[in-house]
Amino acid sequence: MSMIAPMVEELSQEAIVTRKMLERLPEDQLGWKPHDKSMTLGELASHIADNPGWAVPILQQEELNIDMASYVPPNFPTVAEILDTFDRQVAAAVAAMQEAEDASLLANWRLLVNGEPAFELPRIGVIRGMVLNHGVHHRGQLSVYLRLLNVPLPSVYGPTADEGSM
Repeated sequence: MSMIAPMVEELSQEAIVTRKMLERLPEDQLGWKPHDKSMTLGELASHIADNPGWAVPILQQEELNIDMASYVPPNFPTVAEILDTFDRQVAAAVAAMQEAEDASLLANWRLLVNGEPAFELPRIGVIRGMVLNHGVHHRGQLSVYLRLLNVPLPSVYGPTADEGSM
């Protein structure tokens, strides 16, 4: 078994739950945000949908340089586009992860912001942090947004107040 195989299984499992939450997005509330400093519901959901795709450059490039002057975060205008993007990004991440060789997973990968190093870590750690943990973190945020909008929440790691079973 490859080093990354358990992460592929984890991403696949987390994607099922994340998709259930994204399916509940109220289309007419995508512009809503709980605080002036917060992302809108649509921006947050778009970020969640796009996030798994980060596995591809992490696994296929030595580094990634984000030019903040030209970077535009995704903000898909419909729930259908959010779901389609999420499905495509999960599939791309799984494919890239399944192709990764163990030796490359231990090699360092760098994130640059405007040409300056932000961090450098072994690829396998970057996948854990920037793809898996990051996705779960924002899914937690999304659950709060949905709760504030009175949208029933699906079971995640156990029952919710809205759904008593898993």
